[in-house]
Amino acid sequence: MTRRRARAVAVVLGSALTAWNNAVVPRLPHSTRAYVAANGAATGVLLAAGRALGATWADLGLSPRHLSAGLRAGGPPSVLLAAGWSAAVTLPGVRPLVADARIAGLGTREVAAQVLLRIPLGTVLWEEVAFRGVLPAALRAATSPRAATAANAVLFGLWHVRPTLAALDANGLAGRRAARAAAVLGACGATAATDLLFGRLRRGSGSLLAPALVHLTANGLGTLAAAAAHRLGRPAAAAGRRRGTGL
Repeated sequence: MTRRRARAVAVVLGSALTAWNNAVVPRLPHSTRAYVAANGAATGVLLAAGRALGATWADLGLSPRHLSAGLRAGGPPSVLLAAGWSAAVTLPGVRPLVADARIAGLGTREVAAQVLLRIPLGTVLWEEVAFRGVLPAALRAATSPRAATAANAVLFGLWHVRPTLAALDANGLAGRRAARAAAVLGACGATAATDLLFGRLRRGSGSLLAPALVHLTANGLGTLAAAAAHRLGRPAAAAGRRRGTGL
């Protein structure tokens, strides 16, 4: 593939991914089944496209030979992250920071569906294949390694614009336009930095398993931590109301 064609492929792919999460996914039926099915299909299409463009399984981070290296690279930070979530739920002063209104109304079965299906299959698998697999391979074919790394991080940040707005609305945060813009900018910057970290894990181990483990721990245990924070906070809130009314 010529450098010019590779650049065109990278532009189309980056634009399509940005539009997918910010314009297509918000219009899907609000259910785990629809989310997993749509993103699962997109994962298959993207992998097929990457292979058709000449990327090997090793280029995409999916070579079985690198699985053990991925486990060694991703395991320790995942354990540390899990310990951090546990501490956040355990400490009463930190617990409210973990709470998320999007999780507050979910029952046990819905939380389980989030942790066992939606997050691993609809989010982690899809995002790792897209942003640590296919897109980096396309960008490296189109430009220098440093520019490819920067572009990938920027696109991963833009991927999170709509989800950040949804989180702000659900939690009643940043109501003013300037505050919302600052919050979105901060979230995009944070996720771009996360991409740099995940990309380093991917390149260092040669496997998508390394960033996928950390990603799964962050999102999956984060959801469980948010659910636990709400449940543990209810007795304290009820006790406070009883004291306030003299009951």
